[in-house]
Order: sequence, then C-alpha cells, then structure tokens
Amino acid sequence: MSITLRVAEREDCTRLLELINELAIYERAPEEVTVTLDEFTEAGFGENKVWKAFVAEDNDKIVGFALYYVRYSTWKGSRLYLEDFIVTEECRGKGVGKLLFETVVKEAKEKNYNGMVWQVLDWNEPAINFYKKYAADLEAGWLNGSLTKEQISK
Repeated sequence: MSITLRVAEREDCTRLLELINELAIYERAPEEVTVTLDEFTEAGFGENKVWKAFVAEDNDKIVGFALYYVRYSTWKGSRLYLEDFIVTEECRGKGVGKLLFETVVKEAKEKNYNGMVWQVLDWNEPAINFYKKYAADLEAGWLNGSLTKEQISK
C-alpha cells in the first residue's frame, strides 16, 4: 500500500458518501443515511461550510476518511468533533486509521482546540480497542438525543 493523506475536495463527495453508507451498514443502520449528495456537498463546500475532512488514498482511490467540525461546549470551549471516521474493510489493520486519526489529532492541536470528541458504539470492540491505544476516555452514561427534520417542523 502507498497511502497518501490530503484534505477532502468537492470532487470527493460521491466517494465519501459511498463510504458513509458502508459505515452505516457496518453500524447496522443503513436506513439512517438520508442526506443527499447535494446537501452533503453544499455542507462541506458551499457558502456556509459546516465540515472538513481528511482523506486517505491508495493509488488514487479513497480508502478512508475522517470528517470533523468544530463544536462548542459551554463547559469546555471549542472542541473538534470527529463525526465520521472510516477505513474500508480491506484496508483495516494496515495503519490507515492510525494515519487519519493522528492527522485529526494534529489538526486539533494546531488549531488550539480545548479537546477532541467523538462517539463509538458500545459493541464496536475493534474501534474501542483502537481508541484505547491513545488512552482515550470513553464515557458511559450519556444518551444521545435527536429530532428529525420532520419532528422539528411540527
């Protein structure tokens, strides 16, 4: 493998959405991906950018990415939130995830954020073991709340 890392570009959005769907299947929730390619692209590269990402390529094919945005905590201040972090199944265990994760950690350090946060499913042992290598704090006891677009419009 010859992995190169770079910042995601508009032209990458189709492939990133493919990987997002792969991640949703792995996380047993493929029906939860409802964002359109246009919405996704606009959120990353439109007038009001929401997210940024790093991509990992092997021979010009994207085999992984880490997508993040800045979130603000009234308790902690500005923190980098790692929304999605995926490496294709055939490239797992080859150091691609390590390169991506450490690039995001470096970004958080360079931007002087007060921390970096993410979520991991409690049954995803490979991911949990990966994060433990970094001495990450994995919190229990928080429930995720959400409202769909339909719920908000009622």
